[in-house]
Amino acid sequence: MNGVIESFLVIGAVVAIGYLAGRTRLLGAAATEVLARAAFFIASPALLFVTLMRAELSTVLSSALVVTAVTSSVACLLYVPFGLLRRRPTAETTVGAMASGYVNAGNLGIPIATYALGDASKIAPVLLFQLAVLTPLFTTALDILAERARGEKPRLLRSITVPLRNPIALATAAGLIASGTGYVPPEPVLAPIELLADLAVPAMLLAFGISLHGAPRPGRSPAGMPALAAIVVIKNVVQPLMAVLMGVLFQLRGTELLAAVICAALPTAQNVFGYAVRFEQGATLAREAVLTTSLLSFPAMLAIVALVT
Repeated sequence: MNGVIESFLVIGAVVAIGYLAGRTRLLGAAATEVLARAAFFIASPALLFVTLMRAELSTVLSSALVVTAVTSSVACLLYVPFGLLRRRPTAETTVGAMASGYVNAGNLGIPIATYALGDASKIAPVLLFQLAVLTPLFTTALDILAERARGEKPRLLRSITVPLRNPIALATAAGLIASGTGYVPPEPVLAPIELLADLAVPAMLLAFGISLHGAPRPGRSPAGMPALAAIVVIKNVVQPLMAVLMGVLFQLRGTELLAAVICAALPTAQNVFGYAVRFEQGATLAREAVLTTSLLSFPAMLAIVALVT
């Protein structure tokens, strides 16, 4: 479990630096929005392209991918009836659904897979499904809903072509094509892309840390404590337990089962907060979900790991 602890400490340190920057107003009043937009439009697409380009799809398309796809999708869908029953705005419900099943596979999952499981590729199925399916799906939906919130009536052609104007979706498609064809850009082209990719995670973490300064205690968002509680239960309890059941169903054993369970037990990704800020939809709920599930994920992860070992 040393890898799990080290990963949480690294992330906590960067978030703490962001908090101090917010407290001292070091980066100005618009720092959170600027960092989030830079991550969304520039750094995250670069990271998605580089990650998917290097993924070996033949090794990723396995039982672990099915477990990830089912548990993540069900976790996201479980929040939807809650938002509908409470008559919350559609965009906020979309953010809540994403927060319930979109795990921190990048900046927490990769180091945990490396240190705790001894193989960073164990996180590849989660990254592939989230980057290729969940990210384009949710960002496209938020893009359309943001237009409606601004009073713009989405036209049919514009709605259909949203993915073609979404940098996340475009980078995902480009990465998958490059991986499938074996294409690797020449070094002068790839080097700056890799450099920009390195900005994605710290930019998201710093933006999240800055946003914590002056933020009310969790549960004070317009959605209220019930919404946050629903996300926490789904993310920290239901999704990991579903992974255990799915792993047993697919006869996963040893490290394979442990990897599937640990991946499902990861907290809500900071990306969710970044996307919420970018589209100005449900940002407070996203921040509270990231913070609360992250604080609770460590004991939850230890309990789930003890269950399967």
